Amino acid sequence: MPDPRLQPQPSPHHGSDPNSGRGVGDETVSAPELRRLETDTDNGMLLIISGPSGAGKTTITRGVERSIADSVFSVSATTRAKTAADVEGVDYHFVSDEEFERSRENDEFLESAGVYGKKYGTPRGWVVEQLKRGRLVILEIDVQGAMQVKLQIPEAFGIFVLPPSEEELLSRLRARKREDESQIQKRFAAAKREIECARTSGIYNLFIMNQEIQTAIREAVDAVAAARLRG
Repeated sequence: MPDPRLQPQPSPHHGSDPNSGRGVGDETVSAPELRRLETDTDNGMLLIISGPSGAGKTTITRGVERSIADSVFSVSATTRAKTAADVEGVDYHFVSDEEFERSRENDEFLESAGVYGKKYGTPRGWVVEQLKRGRLVILEIDVQGAMQVKLQIPEAFGIFVLPPSEEELLSRLRARKREDESQIQKRFAAAKREIECARTSGIYNLFIMNQEIQTAIREAVDAVAAARLRG
């Protein structure tokens, strides 16, 4: 999912598989009841991409998604209001607070969190189904979400995107011109905390420093390819 916890912005590049995606409100299919297809391999891989606001994780996620043919992006459920720019099922699955809580109570999320008064969660059933199909399933989530996922799927491959330096991160946050300086400083402080948490968590297989975006994308793609070969 796009990392909405630190930066709740629309992510128009993320699409769900039109033949297999489902919203949280739809009837879910538990893993043991999935109808097997001849093409099912049961060897899909779950990829977690995290990083602070301004590090470039969304661009890297987009690059990985474009570069790997069988990759699919997990679209998050959220209780935040749908904007005019949002597309249901592409940017997010927009649900009411009641629907979200019902899904959470029914253990339909791999991970979930509340951010700035809104809730976000990764639908479990869709992810499990895509892994059954043998696909690379990409989650773009924060460190806390990654911890939740790794407890359930420890073999998930985690990549954390780092900025070249704290100074460069602050410069990138200012260059976006989305917030005033006080909000930028709050986001900057949160980013530093997230980086420290990621370093000490032990859940990430690879830390990529995003000095040059195409190089960072290639590093991520190569790491995923190598991990899949190792099985």
